[in-house]
Amino acid sequence: MSDGNRVSDAGCGQPPSATRLGVRKTYKLFIGGAFPRSESGRSYPVQATDGNLLAYASQGSRKDARDAVVAARKAFAGWSGATAYNRGQILYRVAEMLEGRAAQFAAEIAAADGGIATEAEAEVAAAIDRWVWYAGWSDKIAQVAGAANPVAGPYFNFSVPEPTGVVAIIAPAESSLLGLVSVVAPVIVTGNTAVVVASEDRPLPAISLAEVLATSDLPAGVVNVLTGRTAELAPVLAGHMDVNAMDLTGIDAGGRAALEQLAAGNVKRVAYGTEDWTAQPGTRRLTSFLEIKTVWHPAGT
Repeated sequence: MSDGNRVSDAGCGQPPSATRLGVRKTYKLFIGGAFPRSESGRSYPVQATDGNLLAYASQGSRKDARDAVVAARKAFAGWSGATAYNRGQILYRVAEMLEGRAAQFAAEIAAADGGIATEAEAEVAAAIDRWVWYAGWSDKIAQVAGAANPVAGPYFNFSVPEPTGVVAIIAPAESSLLGLVSVVAPVIVTGNTAVVVASEDRPLPAISLAEVLATSDLPAGVVNVLTGRTAELAPVLAGHMDVNAMDLTGIDAGGRAALEQLAAGNVKRVAYGTEDWTAQPGTRRLTSFLEIKTVWHPAGT
């Protein structure tokens, strides 16, 4: 006599002994707080140093770059108008969220770079610490970069740092997470918004970092991440009239001149320079994208 409540093993899916297939991750762009695919529908293979296929990443288009600039401009007023204390809190929250996913990032870095696990773990730990370090500068950089100027006359003269605006960043290729954090964090902690072109060959940690940013109270559009061909995306951002500054750290010396010429169209501020990403950063990157406003005020009124 059969049990009417019994369901046979047949048709119930994989038997217990079968190996479960993992859910393959889809790596998308990060624009305006959302994760769209490229409007072009393109993608490109991302390979490890040994040639193994890791994933397919979205290949951003020129329109995607323009959309990212629109999102960054829309977010600028609110982000630059937030208190320095609030921006520091949010960067610290990014560090908290990143630490909670440290194992995932270490695995991605080790797979992409072909390195050993302990080295990847050390890079993730350094990236977390870098977020905390820059968070601490949020309410201090104004005192370092600004001043009450000694002038002769019945008035006060103050120099006050203000964010430049929308900053396009070409991320370094040699450090897919720590280098990325080291160029993005100083831009946004000072009140700028960013459009980031991730490392072309090692883009996966950048999109995973975007997932952290999306869940860490950072307002939509403050950081936008594009993956794809640097040669296609960088000229669009360099020539864009609503991009106020560029960080060309991820561009080799031979390719900078053409981008600087495009950037001159609207007098963009251009900065670059590779460095030892593991070293303690100074204030150079904090001040690279600040404008100094001088205020004169009569005394006694």
